[in-house]
Amino acid sequence: MGFEPMNHLGQGPKPCAFDQSWQLPQDSFAYTQIYLLLIKKVMQKKLFGTNGIRGIFGEDLTLDLLHDVTLAIATYFDHGTILVGYDCRLSSKLISKIICSTLNYCNLNCKLAGMVPTPCLQLAIKKMEYDGGIMITASHNPPQYNGLKIVSEDGIEISEQTQLVIENIYFNRKWKNIKKFGNTKVENNAIQTYIEDIKSNVSIKNIIPKKFVVVLDPGNGVQSLTVPKICKDLGCDVTIINKRIDGLFPGRGSEPTVDNLEQLSSTVIKRNADIGIAFDGDGDRSIFCTNDGKIINGSESALMLADYILKKRPNSTVITCINTPSNIDKIVSKRQSTLIRTKVGSVSVSRTMKSTNAIIGFEENGGFMFKPHLEVRDGAMTMALMLDMLSCSQQTLSQKLSKLPHSFVGKTKICCPDSLGTKIISALKDTHNNFDDTDGIKISLDSKTWIMVRQSGTEPLLRIYAESDNKEKLDKIVSHYVNKIQNLVDNIFKPKTKTSHMQKDQTGDMDG
Repeated sequence: MGFEPMNHLGQGPKPCAFDQSWQLPQDSFAYTQIYLLLIKKVMQKKLFGTNGIRGIFGEDLTLDLLHDVTLAIATYFDHGTILVGYDCRLSSKLISKIICSTLNYCNLNCKLAGMVPTPCLQLAIKKMEYDGGIMITASHNPPQYNGLKIVSEDGIEISEQTQLVIENIYFNRKWKNIKKFGNTKVENNAIQTYIEDIKSNVSIKNIIPKKFVVVLDPGNGVQSLTVPKICKDLGCDVTIINKRIDGLFPGRGSEPTVDNLEQLSSTVIKRNADIGIAFDGDGDRSIFCTNDGKIINGSESALMLADYILKKRPNSTVITCINTPSNIDKIVSKRQSTLIRTKVGSVSVSRTMKSTNAIIGFEENGGFMFKPHLEVRDGAMTMALMLDMLSCSQQTLSQKLSKLPHSFVGKTKICCPDSLGTKIISALKDTHNNFDDTDGIKISLDSKTWIMVRQSGTEPLLRIYAESDNKEKLDKIVSHYVNKIQNLVDNIFKPKTKTSHMQKDQTGDMDG
């Protein structure tokens, strides 16, 4: 079973690419134009996805849309000084000019942090007491995409309720009345503030004597600005691959996955390194490589760090998404702590951490959050915590991985617009009893096996996650449910006659 296929650029799925492990037959889904119309209509229904606003620059994310969205954001913030930053995408600097000038037009002052990792901007907003912020990024999406993450004064992305407020302003064009203009100045201290705060949350005196050999893979992204310095300040011997910042992400794409980190793995082995770390495009997630070249998935690294942190701080609260492996329950219970699960998405985890005073939050994709730093995912902070953990142990990272409670996890995705995905999830609910519908549907098949299907909040996809105690069993379950979803697609969307759909396709008369 192939998970997370990459396109020819090595940067995630094409807009309508099916998972290689599941190809719809040509005769049951041949009417591509109808499908594309559905996707376009669904994506126009709202502004915010799971992580901010995203689209293809110049197509979905037009200059007019960026201007009007910023008017809505400015109307929401109303007053104060907003910190603006951007990632390395080719369109990011241009978009920053639109954002800043529109905020100034609405009498809001701006400070421009320039090119920074997303968590760097978020920390600077809180530590330097800004009234809010806007990060221009599309995170791990392919280079033609860009987007906006709106950040509150506490450094955390705005809540879903606030997103609805901004959407209401935008769609009803309820802009604020303009009386005078604001101004834009430069903020030069965001990166240094970020680096110092990360170092303050680990034991430098324990890490430096270890002289760790570290291989970094920023993936041509913005963490090239920060993680080499952090590692050198921690006494590490550093080798860097894909260091050059490039908005086309030519090295291995903007999203680190098991399938595209071969160079990291081989470099770790060649350098006899203690650890390798890869980052996504905007630097808020990290994926680790053990000393023997094995790539660790995001859940495994989170389990190791959770056990390490909770050992020092028992009786704490941990927040994670509903789609993370069940092994975290064992670790949390062992440390006399409490686990709370949320719907998928970093905003849900961050906001729940804030409201419950939780010390840890994490997702299965390499996003890890540590409250003493900030309740947001941060690839560089996660890296420093991992070095801190290794400095307090005689075990290698590979040995620590082997000690984890073990299970097999997998994920895949199917191109699917919201309108069809909602019907598929509803149909699955009709045929199962033991499920959780916090986010999509999570079906419990036995005490150690589950499968989850949910609509993506950032792309027109159905995402499928699964866990089992047996690899063969896991593959069979995922294959079974992929086929089941295919049958549902055929039943829900199957054309009555080829002629009628051909006619609709030619005229473009399609409401679905």
